[in-house]
Formats: sequence, C-alpha cells, structure tokens
Amino acid sequence: MKKAELIAAVAEKAGLSKKDAEKAVSAVLDTIVETVAAGDKVAVVGFGSFETRTRNARTGLNPRTKETIKIPASTQPVFKAGRAFKDAVAK
Repeated sequence: MKKAELIAAVAEKAGLSKKDAEKAVSAVLDTIVETVAAGDKVAVVGFGSFETRTRNARTGLNPRTKETIKIPASTQPVFKAGRAFKDAVAK
C-alpha cells in the first residue's frame, strides 16, 4: 500500500474528504518523524512503538575485495509492533 492508497482508505473509513485525510495522515507521520528524530519514543497502544537505537562502530568486510573497513557508529529508527498488531497479523 502506498501513501495515496493509505490516504484513500483513511478517508473512506473515517468519512473524510481525501484532502482532510491527507492532512491528517501527513500530520501523524510528520509528528512521528520529528519526535523520533529528537530522540524521544512514540508509543501507540495496541499498534506499536517508534524509537531510535544506537549502533556501535564496528569493522566490516568488503565482499568484493575482502578488505576490512570501519563502519562508523550510527543512530537508526526502529519500529516494534505491539501485541494487538502481532496478533492481527498472525491470524
């Protein structure tokens, strides 16, 4: 499902115009991105949580040249599905 399809589905389920649904979906996504980028956690009960995790620096191997390379430390966004979401997918 692409963003446009998500907007159409939200508009239909919520009884909103596509323009209003687009504003709502965009506002939710933008807020999640801004909050997680600031280092905070977003938890939606029953759906899941969005947060960041820090990966330590490590050494890797270039598969072409077999040369070792240094991979710098980085911060990654992470989503963890909630129990209700997991149960709905498992059925």
